[in-house]
Amino acid sequence: MSKKVLFVVTSHGELGNTGESTGYYLGEVTHPWAVLVDAGYEIDFVSPKGGNPPYYGNTPDDKVNERFLADEYYQNKIQNTMTPSEVNPDEYVGILYAGGHGTMWDFPDNEELAVIAQKIYEKNGIVSAVCHGPAGLVNIKLSNGKYLVDGKKINAFTNEEEAAVKLDEVVPFRLESKLIERGAKFEKSGLWQTHVTVDERVVTGQNPQSAHAVGEAVLEELKKL
Repeated sequence: MSKKVLFVVTSHGELGNTGESTGYYLGEVTHPWAVLVDAGYEIDFVSPKGGNPPYYGNTPDDKVNERFLADEYYQNKIQNTMTPSEVNPDEYVGILYAGGHGTMWDFPDNEELAVIAQKIYEKNGIVSAVCHGPAGLVNIKLSNGKYLVDGKKINAFTNEEEAAVKLDEVVPFRLESKLIERGAKFEKSGLWQTHVTVDERVVTGQNPQSAHAVGEAVLEELKKL
């Protein structure tokens, strides 16, 4: 069986009308990446536009970030992400939507990415996301016409966390509210607490603090396949 997991990162670099930059949040790629690579999985990267995606959040004391940024093989991969049309869903046992505020603009309405995730899920694969990554889950529909998150326990960056970083009026929608609208049974902990939810091969984490635990939960689910 294939031991490849597809990571999805945002191509969007502008934080609304603030004049500030955004992108994918580095630690939400690096921590799940490290867990899965160390367990023998190959990671590929896709972004809505392909190429070299913007990122932020390189905290200087994060050894896992340092390891990723020093890894020539994976730096070449992340700086040359595939476009959705270049992805063959059959190659992957799982997909992970990394967070970062950029995702709120270019994940939800990307139909190609939604179809990739749907195909991986319906072939018994794992769908996962962390922090704002679940923005990529809000419009995924299954073959039966139901939203992927409908009726499932789901976790993501909370309305309270969005307000705490003063971006609740900047993002195009509130992620927690949108997931609930889609039928998700939303779970959450307090601000910046590690929280990971697993339900029917869907793994979701609340915030950057949950990224490592998301990687571990994905690995546990992959072991069951």
